[in-house]
Amino acid sequence: MFPSNQWYVAGWDCEIDRAPMARTICGEPIVLYRKFDRTVVALRDACPHRLLPLSMGIKEGDNIRCRYHGLLINGEGFAVEMPIKTERVHKSVCTKAYPVAERHRFVWVWIGEPEKADAALIPDFWPCSHPDWTFDGGYYPIKCDFRLVIDNLMDLTHETYVHQGSIGQADILEAPITTHSDGNRVVVTRWMPNIDAPPFWRNALKREGPVDRWQICHYVAPSSVIIDVGVAPVSAGATVEKHDQGVRGFVIDAMTPESETTTHYFWGMARNFDVDDTGFTARFKRQQGEVFLEDVEVLEAQQRSIASNPSLRLKAFSIDTGGIRARQVIERLSAPE
Repeated sequence: MFPSNQWYVAGWDCEIDRAPMARTICGEPIVLYRKFDRTVVALRDACPHRLLPLSMGIKEGDNIRCRYHGLLINGEGFAVEMPIKTERVHKSVCTKAYPVAERHRFVWVWIGEPEKADAALIPDFWPCSHPDWTFDGGYYPIKCDFRLVIDNLMDLTHETYVHQGSIGQADILEAPITTHSDGNRVVVTRWMPNIDAPPFWRNALKREGPVDRWQICHYVAPSSVIIDVGVAPVSAGATVEKHDQGVRGFVIDAMTPESETTTHYFWGMARNFDVDDTGFTARFKRQQGEVFLEDVEVLEAQQRSIASNPSLRLKAFSIDTGGIRARQVIERLSAPE
């Protein structure tokens, strides 16, 4: 059910260090660690001898020794020393090594055929690396299908009710939405002219008065959503096509499937205002994390309800068009070649 021959976020750059870290991605157990040169190693988390997880192993330089019988594996996945050290190592004693890349503060792992890995296919989270923007975020494990998270992010109508105390407002329900697709990309646009800004955006803008507000959700295959959000004073003349006049951010969401009903959720926000205010960055990260926890509560309850109602199916209204089209892309990418 997962698209293969794709890049998935395996972790934040700060998560992965010298110590082995286990993470299951698209049903594949993987161990990750850094070499002395700080490059990241990603191996199948199973010793090729008796399949004990290598994440339980002992690091020796850039290699990892299985904690069970002592087979020593290098960063390319090949055994370099047998349990009986005088025995010759055969090249067939190896574990799978995954292509890895670091970009936009994330460590990416290629799931699929290694020879097809192409760094040019990594999703373009450009605001996360732009010198005029600042970016930070966090991570939540969620007990739900990754597609439910994508549905949630491609339809922000839920903000009015799920996030009443922060970013939600009734005006969202009055604004029409448009959806269009281009290949594997899906875009949902909501423009809200001449409204009162919700608390967060009013504080970010640092002024009262009516604003134009926008939410433009971009689904990026296989499992990411980038949301262009912000407000500008009505007098600034912002438009859907050009809206840098006020305060603007990109909500970054990478949903890496762990299993059919569990997901690694990497979230954050890149912004072009108060970029040098590290205190605000820390406070906003905490606030954003609290907002996303509200989503986690709803999504996990939804997954439990799906399991409890096997005879029922999800229904789709007009507001669900973006999520439906994203699911169609996922289904197409998941089909056997």
